[in-house]
Amino acid sequence: MGIRIDLENCTGCGDCVPSCPFGLIEIIDEKAHIGEGCTLCGVCREACSFEAIVIDKAAVTGVADDTHRGVWVFAEGSHSRLRSVGYELLAKGRELADVLGTELCAVCLGHNLSGAEELIAHGADRVYLADDPALAHNEEDFFTGELVRLIREHKPEVVIAGATSLGRAFIPRVAAILKTGLTADCTDLGIDAGKRLLLQTRPTFGGNIMATIICPAKRPQMATVRPRVFRKGVPDKSRQGQIIKVDFKKEGITSRTKLIDFVEDITEKVKLEDADVIVSGGRGLGKAENFRLIEELASVLGAAVASSRPPVDEGWIPYSHQVGQTGKTVCTKLYIACGISGAVQHLAGMQTSDTIVAINRDPAAPIFEVASYGIVGDLFEVVPELIAKLKT
Repeated sequence: MGIRIDLENCTGCGDCVPSCPFGLIEIIDEKAHIGEGCTLCGVCREACSFEAIVIDKAAVTGVADDTHRGVWVFAEGSHSRLRSVGYELLAKGRELADVLGTELCAVCLGHNLSGAEELIAHGADRVYLADDPALAHNEEDFFTGELVRLIREHKPEVVIAGATSLGRAFIPRVAAILKTGLTADCTDLGIDAGKRLLLQTRPTFGGNIMATIICPAKRPQMATVRPRVFRKGVPDKSRQGQIIKVDFKKEGITSRTKLIDFVEDITEKVKLEDADVIVSGGRGLGKAENFRLIEELASVLGAAVASSRPPVDEGWIPYSHQVGQTGKTVCTKLYIACGISGAVQHLAGMQTSDTIVAINRDPAAPIFEVASYGIVGDLFEVVPELIAKLKT
């Protein structure tokens, strides 16, 4: 692929110059010139009224195997329990499968996992369950080998998984082995029913552009989705489905890692992904010691403590508390943002929360654009008053 300027059509109007996210376009001798480093995002082409910017696409080689059918969801487990992200993906997976007119399957790999019946109640037609002590600690080599084997045997059309630490670690390896495409950290999924294509939407260029990606020539089409992007559906206990127990043969897979110990993050008293209420602090706190104010408000509310990226970068709070494009995505009933300006990267991780309360002394802060309620004031005055009121 490449990009070029059609000099006959280019008028040197300059409309394309401000559109480039990287500032690579300039007008020289009344013609547009594109510098090195272009990522072929196509924004400049959309800005050109004279169709003078041409992106030459590489020819798609091969034809998708149309024998693949079915939508699969990887239902991740931890400590013998299924994680919420699996149920969230089943809700969206059910929509995708219905549009495609195919079945929805869940894949569970672990040991003594409970909740397979719940996966059926949440929309799965089949559940492939591999239960083995070797799968208890989510070792990536075992998970990669087993999921590849199941995909090759049953040939699903679409495979989606959570963009968790586990999903991000082994799902790309599965895609690479299968020589198919993978879109990571999607924020939405859809279907082009006529072409049976999975439409995979994710933010790019720091969240300033939303790209929709397709995989026309390879199967399965694969994507990872951040936890809490989709909402869990209402379980239907009357649904009927099939639980298929799978024999896991670890002898055919070599694990290159060994789990020595599991250390739980004791600073994260409430998991952000599971919290209904979150109190989050930002750069406006000024220093690490001031997070005690956030912790006190969270304690009164029974909430989890979170942070935007700057306090994490400064070392004021561990990364496990970071919400945003490079942190965790949350969808809470109540999100209280204290001293957070509202950069687009942070908004990408929390703006789907039901109710957002923003406390910031800058009335022009972008956080107020997504807030349900805004308090313009000094957080060191507002938060103590909230705490005192809640304690009464």
